[in-house]
Amino acid sequence: YHSLRLLRAVKNRFGSTHEVGLFEMTSQGMREVGDPSEMFLSQRPEGAAGSCVVACMEGNRPLLLEIQSLVTPSAFPNPRRLATGVDFNRSLLLMAILEKRAGLNLGRYDIYLNVAGGMEVREPAADLGICLAIASSLKDRPLRPSTVVMGEVGLAGELRAIPHWERRVEEAARLGFRWCICPPSGRSSGERVSLGILTAGTLREALDMAFS
Repeated sequence: YHSLRLLRAVKNRFGSTHEVGLFEMTSQGMREVGDPSEMFLSQRPEGAAGSCVVACMEGNRPLLLEIQSLVTPSAFPNPRRLATGVDFNRSLLLMAILEKRAGLNLGRYDIYLNVAGGMEVREPAADLGICLAIASSLKDRPLRPSTVVMGEVGLAGELRAIPHWERRVEEAARLGFRWCICPPSGRSSGERVSLGILTAGTLREALDMAFS
């Protein structure tokens, strides 16, 4: 139902299988997408609560994607949970961490998650973005403007490092983002780009930075 097509080699005897081709279906056929990150973010609403940009890797290619969340009071004893584009069980785990480690009361709310553009995000680097999108919608407050986030969230509420720091941060800087919220190990990545690095060791610290 989307115009974007991904082409991946499952087996390649003469090269890497981590390369991904991104194409757009047009009336003239398949056309290569030269800047997929810009395309995914082109329709992102500015200053909207529940929206968070994350830096992910698709094969060897860094992509900036928008994670959207809608948190609304539930009319039923068992609130509804729905996730599109992110792992459902992983999203439930992150909601539990938000309640236990960040003190957010989510038990009375329906929570909906979506990755804009029809992409699927499976890597742990999107954990922090999912958490901040949920918190933003719950508080009905947008996140810090022009901010990209990345980082894995552990069960104790700690933020863990992820691979390919430099490539993710450089992609964010190229598209004009001014801030990056990430675990402490990402500080060295920002020294070579015009991007402010805000390091957070825990999910609570990241929440404070995101709304400051």
